[in-house]
Amino acid sequence: MKKSLLFAIVLVFCFSAGAQSDVPAKDRHLAKLPAVDIQTIDGKVFNTSEIQNDGKPVIVSLWATWCKPCIAELLAIADEYDDWVEETGVKLYAVAIDDAKTSARVAPFVKGKGWDYTVLLDVNSDFKRAMNVNDVPYMCILNGAGEIVWQHTSYAPGSEQEVYEVVKRIASEK
Repeated sequence: MKKSLLFAIVLVFCFSAGAQSDVPAKDRHLAKLPAVDIQTIDGKVFNTSEIQNDGKPVIVSLWATWCKPCIAELLAIADEYDDWVEETGVKLYAVAIDDAKTSARVAPFVKGKGWDYTVLLDVNSDFKRAMNVNDVPYMCILNGAGEIVWQHTSYAPGSEQEVYEVVKRIASEK
């Protein structure tokens, strides 16, 4: 009996670990990003309440230079990002959760990849904790009002297309 119960709990956890939320807005309370001080890539203070895009969709991605799935996801989006921006006006904020030991690698890493994203640093994981994020990659999408309308963890090749579909839907909901 105990083994069966433990097995069931493990199964539930495994299936929910990569869970995403795409519940219609009318059926749930929409959360906003917590206001936390982090840093810009050049070391200036940036409050996450400033994450916005003039009423257009916003993607917020928590990632790290040591996280291979994070890098794969951001590289896949980079291939299409200019087209996404042109079509939907979306803006992506890539929040690196590298700690004090590895945060110096972020700027050269991003420059080397040629990413056009707004890159921020969450060196102390304050934003990550405030968002209640346990694993990266983590991504959420905000609507024009700055409300979180979709989120997911993990990355599998091709899942960037789902992100794009959500962004297109949000951009068309004016």
